[in-house]
Amino acid sequence: MKLSNRFLNLVKQQLNSFEAEAPLEKLVVYIAQARDGRAPSLEAVSQWPATGNKSLPPVEADPELRAPSPDRRWYPLQEGTILLGVLRAEKPLSSPSWPTRLDRRLLATASAITNCLSLELERARLLDELAEQREQISLMVHQLRNPLAALRTYAQLLMKRLEPDSRHRTLITGLLSEQAQLDRYISSLDQIGQDNLPIEPSIKAPLLLPPLLPQATDLTIKSLLTPLIERAIATSALQKRPWHGPSQWPAWTEELRPSGDGVVAEIVANLLENAFRYSPAGRPVGLCLQQDGICVWDGGEPINKQERERIFSRGIRGQSSGDRPGSGLGLALGRQLAEDLGGSLQLITSPENLDPALPSEGNAFLLSLPSVTPPATEA
Repeated sequence: MKLSNRFLNLVKQQLNSFEAEAPLEKLVVYIAQARDGRAPSLEAVSQWPATGNKSLPPVEADPELRAPSPDRRWYPLQEGTILLGVLRAEKPLSSPSWPTRLDRRLLATASAITNCLSLELERARLLDELAEQREQISLMVHQLRNPLAALRTYAQLLMKRLEPDSRHRTLITGLLSEQAQLDRYISSLDQIGQDNLPIEPSIKAPLLLPPLLPQATDLTIKSLLTPLIERAIATSALQKRPWHGPSQWPAWTEELRPSGDGVVAEIVANLLENAFRYSPAGRPVGLCLQQDGICVWDGGEPINKQERERIFSRGIRGQSSGDRPGSGLGLALGRQLAEDLGGSLQLITSPENLDPALPSEGNAFLLSLPSVTPPATEA
């Protein structure tokens, strides 16, 4: 096992602290290392006084250590019944005995090194698991790209077979759009294997969401919502439930937005998915536009009062979700993204309070967005 420099430096400092201690001639820390299924070997990782680049042999390979000596003591680095290593201490032959104070200090040092070594081993185990997960993700990403590319090819071939005025062209266009979105998700998933994420606890890690297409320079709320509405129309037809889309587009939905506002599509997509998944069959689902936000609503049973704030926490799902699949991350992610934009995401259980045309009971999720600041003009 490769030990971290942090652990080795800590052990070195512990041993060097005995420099003025008498009577003491040598200190060596050995760590139990497994070797190809054989019995663990106690190998030296640090010693005092330092001897340059010369390393000591393992305990079992050192003939001088086979015979007991009154001038040598061993302090186990032990966690429960597991021997993690040993601390070897030696005093000069001229010294008559081991002082009690020195013995206690060596015991305390062995205990401190044991605790640090235990954490080091746990760290190594987690790093191994992380490396294995990264390898699995990389393999999964590689395997997913091939069928996705095939789907795109088939969709493009199907598009060429359709007449220019065919009503099915919209469906194929939607299929190609969804394929491109999946491809961007996979590319984002592949970033998990990169060493580019912050490790400081005070630094907020960026969400690995798929970026907008490079050519999306004319980003507007309308351009983000249009493909989602087309998907919702198809879903409502499949589920045989009423769908109510926006009857008009307010001027603010056609204003150019900064590229970071592309995550609005992620928020609304999650809200629509929840509405179609969790509202009872046959109940209406819709999307309406407010003066400063977007409302996704359904005509299902209102979410229980005690759950209305909890569902915005990670891993928490509402009682109505039952045994339906889900991770409980959508609303938490949506609120976080909304707040990152300077907006908010809230639940309103009387949709008609937002718009008299909406149901009196149900669930409406209102995504409020900050207005676009117009560019400053020179006087």
